Amino acid sequence: MKHVKRFFTEDDGMGVVEVILIIVVLIAMVAIFKDEIGDLVEDIWDSINSDAKKIY
Repeated sequence: MKHVKRFFTEDDGMGVVEVILIIVVLIAMVAIFKDEIGDLVEDIWDSINSDAKKIY
């Protein structure tokens, strides 16, 4: 019982606020670099498709 109580009262590790801040920063970065990310993904898919056509 002592271990269970200690488990719920300890505050080690990441908290909810830290996780929310990380998510907000990631969303902001995606919003800022949306066009660049889209171009990169499109180039990758084009490369995959062209290399796949060489195999078949």
